[in-house]
Amino acid sequence: MSIDTPLFEVLRTSDYENLIWCQEKSVGLQALIAIHDTTLGPAAGGVRMYPYESEQRALDDVLRLARGMTYKAAAAGANLGGGKCVVLGDPKRGESEALFRTLGRFIERLGGLYIAGEDVGTTAQDLALVGLETRHVFSLPAEEEVAHFTAFGVVQGMRACLQHVSGSADLQGRTVAVQGVGAVGSDVVRRLVEAGAMVTVAETDQDRLAQITKSYPVTAVPVQELHARPVDVYCPCALGAVLNERTLPELRCKIVCGAANNQLATEECGDRIAEQGILYAPDYIVNAGGLLAYADGQQPGGFNRARALAAVERIAETTQRVLALAKEHQLPTYRAADQLAEQRIAAVGQAKTVATGWGR
Repeated sequence: MSIDTPLFEVLRTSDYENLIWCQEKSVGLQALIAIHDTTLGPAAGGVRMYPYESEQRALDDVLRLARGMTYKAAAAGANLGGGKCVVLGDPKRGESEALFRTLGRFIERLGGLYIAGEDVGTTAQDLALVGLETRHVFSLPAEEEVAHFTAFGVVQGMRACLQHVSGSADLQGRTVAVQGVGAVGSDVVRRLVEAGAMVTVAETDQDRLAQITKSYPVTAVPVQELHARPVDVYCPCALGAVLNERTLPELRCKIVCGAANNQLATEECGDRIAEQGILYAPDYIVNAGGLLAYADGQQPGGFNRARALAAVERIAETTQRVLALAKEHQLPTYRAADQLAEQRIAAVGQAKTVATGWGR
């Protein structure tokens, strides 16, 4: 294991609660689980499987993602904290029943501190294997796909941004560039096309690209060109850090609103995009639909589709609150989103402290 920053040093100098290294050589499992904050409830977060260049890259990723889940849950009103699991490996070659069942046993040892869900590189079938060894796995009924809820929320956030910028939330005739047409991105495309938007797509997986261009009247361009298209909305739905020092000067959109996590390479990029007059919809605000659907399944009586969709639809209202807060206090939108989340975490944390004091 070659992580430049010692795990104890990460915990000592940050606000993470737990950081767990999971290893079982006999099945090829190497994984990290990060628990960021459990003030609002057990830490929720997907299991991501990715062929990281190094253990350090995996550590950096799991820390960013876990923190993002804390803020996503808080801003969305879910009674969940933030966590994440990353599995080091190629999902096209490294998946196995033994690997995921072993991971499930590690998660079970945490006693409900962390609840796992799907993420990049894992499927509902993979999580079903994890669930053979632990109760602490998010699941939806077999006929439901979590990506559809995430995509629905992204489109709701997009409508809120359009309303803010132009005074109309109508997608008819709007131009949108969607980067990544996996499970979430393809459903975003479907919803946009059905609403009358003119859609341009880019995707590295040629099979996915062929399928989306066959299914919908969209225009395909190379991935490296998509962000620079002159469109109303740039919609990143692949991996993160797409808003960076190289891409920001080339943006020709009015709005950035997409499903990808950690779109800002650095906080400074969030400041710069605001200075450029481009409206950035904070990713964890608009991509919370899947988390809200999973959270609904935790309620007494189990999952209720109408109730879950109603919760996801309110992402438009949450986006509007963030945009209004940013305008009122002259803040970049990413800072306004953080304030919204932090205020809820602080309020609940204070309430718990008071309640504990009364109970003595």
